[in-house]
Amino acid sequence: MAKVKSTTIFFCASCGNESSKWLGRCSGCGEWNTYKEAPAALPSKRKNSGGGRIVPREQRQAQSFRQIKPDAEKRVASGITELDRALGGGMVPGSLVLIGGAPGIGKSTLLLQLSARLVERGKSCLYVTGEESIAQIKLRGERLGLSPDKLFLLASGSLQEILAEAERLTPALIIVDSIQTMRDEGTESAPGNAGQMRECTAVFSELARSTRTAVFIIGHVTKEGAIAGPKVIEHMVDTVLYFEGEGEHQYRLLRAVKNRYGPTNEIGVFEMTSQGLAEVDSPSAIFLGEGERQTGTAAAAVIEGTRPLLVEVQALAAPASYNYPQRVCTGYEYNRFVLLTAIAEKRLGLKLRYQDLFLNLVGGLRVSETGLDLAAVMAIYSAVKDLAPPAGMALAGEVGLSGEIRSVARPEERVREASRMGFKQLALSAKNVAKLKGAKLGGIKLVALKDLGEAVRLFGS
Repeated sequence: MAKVKSTTIFFCASCGNESSKWLGRCSGCGEWNTYKEAPAALPSKRKNSGGGRIVPREQRQAQSFRQIKPDAEKRVASGITELDRALGGGMVPGSLVLIGGAPGIGKSTLLLQLSARLVERGKSCLYVTGEESIAQIKLRGERLGLSPDKLFLLASGSLQEILAEAERLTPALIIVDSIQTMRDEGTESAPGNAGQMRECTAVFSELARSTRTAVFIIGHVTKEGAIAGPKVIEHMVDTVLYFEGEGEHQYRLLRAVKNRYGPTNEIGVFEMTSQGLAEVDSPSAIFLGEGERQTGTAAAAVIEGTRPLLVEVQALAAPASYNYPQRVCTGYEYNRFVLLTAIAEKRLGLKLRYQDLFLNLVGGLRVSETGLDLAAVMAIYSAVKDLAPPAGMALAGEVGLSGEIRSVARPEERVREASRMGFKQLALSAKNVAKLKGAKLGGIKLVALKDLGEAVRLFGS
């Protein structure tokens, strides 16, 4: 008797790995309990999936590196400086960009503003929505004060309809809102399914490359903050941008976590207003908080992508209510925070095992670089000892396990940003200070530190 082929498959929601049966742990990425059941994709009913294109014969043959001519097309400025920064300098023709973020954080608003800016410069744009009607999109645009002529709206989730309209209009930009609502008629599964999302993403990628059109697709996020659906979609696109920030706060951060055409971890900073997303000219001003820094605070000079920033680090120490003290960290890597508390306890003699510790970065910024270590340790020290930080001083340095202050990258840019924000002193490692000897510092004084013992003496102890 012939064996009946299964009509369902299981796929990992983290990496997209497929299996004919449910697995507790993914063999691809090692994550637990991530397998989801979905209908198996049946053979396509169409001869052509709609995403293929005829590649010239010379491009299907191996070519010498020296004979290949580079693409002469340059980046296209979007008209939104902070978005261009996150993209690495502007939009690349033929690129596929994925934008993710929590509901209501501003994804659709930003892309609607982007399309309006391009239309103002004589380019046409196609905005495809699978979630709203075109009347709702127009209502949002009018609320933002937009009335572009060459912005075309299409309310459809059909991949074939989108391809037909793209061929008819030949726009410079295509916006897809969202990838979870798109469907390919030749793939026998529901929209949002792993197979549908992979097929639609592949077709949009081919469309972008074959027509040299920039394509932006919006992706919903899960409770953990990751793009909903298989992780493989992020590997298929050229650039992945994430919106960071809380919906109830006015500031939004657009971070590049993947970029084939520019640096990763670059950020753009926006403020949500009644007129849409407004660019923030001086991000350091919002990340430094308001007024003079009190006990339990320190100013850190950090680098996010290619941008130097000054951010205020806040720490709070309180007697533990239970036998196991709490460690709560917002905006910094939790494991790094726990490591720094252990270093502070060992090298500075702080009695932290009986205290709850809380660490927070002002403004909702998330920092991953270790140049914030020194400011975090000194904020904890200031909170425990109830000592105010030195007036007009910022800090930048990595802290080693033995308590030594290690050098950080690009110290010149940190010095210039600290000087621009009105700081009089910047504490760095002795190696960084020696490297900057003779450089023009704009009147700011550099303080050389070898270890945490020298750092705490700055606080008057």
